[in-house]
Amino acid sequence: MTAPAPVNFRKIAALVAAAGTLFWLYTFYFIAHVPPGDGSGFQWLAVFPLGMIFGLFFLPAWLLVAINRLPRFTTLVGVAGLIAFAIIWAQLLNEFPKS
Repeated sequence: MTAPAPVNFRKIAALVAAAGTLFWLYTFYFIAHVPPGDGSGFQWLAVFPLGMIFGLFFLPAWLLVAINRLPRFTTLVGVAGLIAFAIIWAQLLNEFPKS
């Protein structure tokens, strides 16, 4: 019998951080294609809370992955960032004008 391979939390943290980064970039594309509504451009204000989530959760996660420190904590921070993205994005989808 062989022992199972240990879980590589650094790779998991990098995948979670990559998923969060790609979602953050996708939000710019989505917001650019929102129907104009009243034409004021206020839909672009959604960039600020999403950018704060990216800066608070995923930039530190990328830094910690890069220096290979605290991989379990980094994974937890990334998952918390994905949860924060889900909560804020669900609220924003209700606020965007429908086509």
